[in-house]
Amino acid sequence: METSEHTAGGGARATVDVDRSDPEYRSWLKEAVRKVQADANRSADTHLLRFPLPEAWGIDLYLKDESTHPTGSLKHRLARSLFLYGLCNGWIRPGKPVIEASSGSTAVSEAYFAKLIGVPFIAVMPRTTSPEKCRLIEFHGGQCHFVDDSRTMYEQSAALAAETGGHYMDQFTYAERATDWRGNNNIAESIYQQLRLERYPEPAWIVATAGTGGTSATIARYVHYLQHDTRICVPDPENSCFFDGWTRHDPHATSDRGSRIEGIGRPRMEPSFVPGAIDRMMKVPDAASVAAVRALERAIGRKAGGSTGTGLWSAFKLIAEMVARGEQGSVVTLLCDPGDRYLDKYYSDSWLEEQGLDISPYAAAIDDFLATGTWPC
Repeated sequence: METSEHTAGGGARATVDVDRSDPEYRSWLKEAVRKVQADANRSADTHLLRFPLPEAWGIDLYLKDESTHPTGSLKHRLARSLFLYGLCNGWIRPGKPVIEASSGSTAVSEAYFAKLIGVPFIAVMPRTTSPEKCRLIEFHGGQCHFVDDSRTMYEQSAALAAETGGHYMDQFTYAERATDWRGNNNIAESIYQQLRLERYPEPAWIVATAGTGGTSATIARYVHYLQHDTRICVPDPENSCFFDGWTRHDPHATSDRGSRIEGIGRPRMEPSFVPGAIDRMMKVPDAASVAAVRALERAIGRKAGGSTGTGLWSAFKLIAEMVARGEQGSVVTLLCDPGDRYLDKYYSDSWLEEQGLDISPYAAAIDDFLATGTWPC
């Protein structure tokens, strides 16, 4: 940095000129942005899968399969957007670590992008995060920093950033603003493009669970911007404050326990959660979420994480209401990440027993719904 002062004639005050141009940094920045954008350019869009429903209902259920991203989850889109946002704001610097508070999947994706541009990555996570997610973070070159209380992740992440001179990515604040909700190949635009040739191209409902809230905000804003009639439903798991905060119009709502459904549910109302954009919320029992992902595997042969089950359970309920009213149309929900990350949890009967979760009533409810179209609970 150089400061120069030039005194003009007649006693005019000097111009103080501070130039912080750094050609070496700008060269690194251009290459980092190119690498992140190139990753998107060589990645195909994710599939829109159909869940089999009785033809007589006249209703189509789709799952946007985000598990096919290079890092295996919906969070790949978010991580790419957050890295571009941080790079273009000048927050991510060469050699300095990127630090994130995460329950796992965002950290996996951010570790991938950190390795891509050559910066260290540290994930601050609950100690209960699945071992497979921890393995994937370390596979991509990241470090895992565990906390016993998920509510302390924010403070510990900020403290690590201050200590190391790195950048706290803070997905829970920046998720809703890092993605261009007007289009630019976001998830909402992709859904509508893929539905274009279907018999019901404008879905009656899009179901999006909330971790940061960024995905539901992106989808809702896109729907409103393009004046679609689609409504947005956000299901919330147990031990999450989003539903209570939304129903009570309370931005300070909290929960004193962490969510068992990894990737969604939060102990506080996150800045990226945009309540006013959402049409409907549901509070879904954790046992129902697990029953739904097991039903998904039986229907299409695919294992998925618990957050997919939370959304699928809510989609079933919405469809049952449409059947009862004699309505036809389509519903879209998300396949957020693959179930092989949770074999020791949602696909483990011993884990369910340890957690005191009985999925049998919910599994029976799903079977009854798929057979009759009615919602028994």
